[in-house]
Amino acid sequence: MSATLGEIAAAITAEVIGDAELLIEGVATLQNAAKGHLTFLANRRYYPHLASTSASAVILSAQDAPHCPSAALVIGDPYLGFVKAVRYLTPGPDFTPGVHPAAVIDPSVRVPEDCYIGPGSILAAGVSLSPQVYIGPGCCIDPHVTIGTATRLLAHVVIAQGVVLGERTIIHPGAVIGADGFGMANEAGAWLKLPSLGAVIVGDDVEVGANTTIDRGTLENTRIGDGVKIDNQVQIGHNVTIGAHTAIAAQVGIAGSARIGKYCMIGGASAISGHIQIADNVIITGMSGVSNSIKTAGVYSAGLVATDNTLWRKNIVRFKQLDKLARKLILLEAAMTGHKVQD
Repeated sequence: MSATLGEIAAAITAEVIGDAELLIEGVATLQNAAKGHLTFLANRRYYPHLASTSASAVILSAQDAPHCPSAALVIGDPYLGFVKAVRYLTPGPDFTPGVHPAAVIDPSVRVPEDCYIGPGSILAAGVSLSPQVYIGPGCCIDPHVTIGTATRLLAHVVIAQGVVLGERTIIHPGAVIGADGFGMANEAGAWLKLPSLGAVIVGDDVEVGANTTIDRGTLENTRIGDGVKIDNQVQIGHNVTIGAHTAIAAQVGIAGSARIGKYCMIGGASAISGHIQIADNVIITGMSGVSNSIKTAGVYSAGLVATDNTLWRKNIVRFKQLDKLARKLILLEAAMTGHKVQD
């Protein structure tokens, strides 16, 4: 889709500097943009590319506008503005309603006329479909699943028994929602499986990334709030609750019965222990291990950055000596002050 700079400015609530009738036909990065492209500057590390960009227009802040060599859209948050502009220029994909002959649908399922069911998809007894649902090829929908209006399941998605998906939700390829939780009891060295009797309840406007898994609850339901965004290859355990509009990056693992608040951001490869609570508006940076509840909003980090291997090995040796060094320091301080050392 193409649009004038003025039309885009109105859509994202930005100020136009330059020709409002300028035609924009695509988007690109500062470095790779050409004539007809719209780009943006939000990160200062890319500032050196601004002067040499070939883009027809740039979305940027008022601070950077005087240095822009082309037309501009000035807005308080350039990245948010760019996201809105891309959404405006590339509306969601359309589909032709219908049921592919290779789909297998139980006779009890009523498929609204404006839905699409792809080849090889299987819909079991008691599945409830709302209007405008899209189910891609090779999906497996177990009994008594409910799918809300305009929700899209892409290829090879598995939705297990009793799961409820809200409206306008997107499930990316390979995701599994509603598999059994990992609940076990040990009897004389052998593991006995605890049946998972709950389901998964997913809110409206949720996005679940490729190959992500969300386990069903054990006795109660696992719950994913409205507007939650989950990246690829995330594992969410049984009975987890995730508050509205929380964003979770790739390869995060959340153990059973953890409760995540609203408007949180969880960085990639972080691990969250079970049965803990995380307050609203918490940011957890990447590769953090969270083993205790977080009761106050803020930014939390736990993890080590990569460093030279030789230095890393030396530091690990010293790390193992920390307790010994601490005891020596306590004894030295006691000797200097005359204080008695507590056992």
